[in-house]
Amino acid sequence: MTTATYFIGDIQGCDDQLGELLHRIEQHSPSARYLFAGDLVNRGPKSLQTLRRVRALQQAGRAESVLGNHDLHLLAVAHGIRPAHRSDTLTEILNAPDCAELLEWLRQRPMAITEQQHLLIHAGLFPSWSAEKTMALAGEVETMLRSADWLGFLRQMYGNTPAYWDDGLQGADRLRCIVNALTRMRFCSIEGQMDFASKDGVGTAPQGYAPWFDLPRASDNSTVVFGHWSTLGLVLRPNLISLDTGCVWGGKLTAVALHNRTLVQIDCPQQQKPG
Repeated sequence: MTTATYFIGDIQGCDDQLGELLHRIEQHSPSARYLFAGDLVNRGPKSLQTLRRVRALQQAGRAESVLGNHDLHLLAVAHGIRPAHRSDTLTEILNAPDCAELLEWLRQRPMAITEQQHLLIHAGLFPSWSAEKTMALAGEVETMLRSADWLGFLRQMYGNTPAYWDDGLQGADRLRCIVNALTRMRFCSIEGQMDFASKDGVGTAPQGYAPWFDLPRASDNSTVVFGHWSTLGLVLRPNLISLDTGCVWGGKLTAVALHNRTLVQIDCPQQQKPG
């Protein structure tokens, strides 16, 4: 029997709902595999339990997760590179006896995953990036995160420039641009410039911008799967799956089966209020 694979959207520390979602899936697919769209932690009440659960699944060969902006934020806060935000719920992880092991595991996670003609990322892609190019560029960031100088990389990772992709970018600018696309992008111009100001739905696109996935894409030969954009919600198109359905905001936690797009959703209590 072929093992069923499910993509799962942003959990953000809502571990009770994750446990309920996995239980519901495993009633029909006991050996299911899970591919998580990142943002495993933060803002929800049980980030530590979520991280432990996903790590155990990954170490058992049953799961993998890409890195989201909140996951990278945890690494930066833990090492004094970024201050904690008022809405963060990371203290339990930072005080846990297995904190070092969890953070070491987290920084080894990929920035992008390909699975059966599906490309999983956390946030977005530049129009010029094919699936193959995306995986190569993601690999550059992964190599740095797994290197001896990974903390030096984190210190230079934050910032909104350069907002354009150029194959000639080098050093910190190149890696920052890759990270921003893969973990932060929502809107992009036809010329390929990211916007970081608007976080609302597709109807709020700044002048001259569009949702990145509505632009002509070199990645059209793959189905792109992503999270990050809770105000966008669930989107199912032939070559696109949007998975962030606002679990932490009182929405749903969503899983979509790779092989037939069976949808599994859990209603979630509101843990955070916008703004």
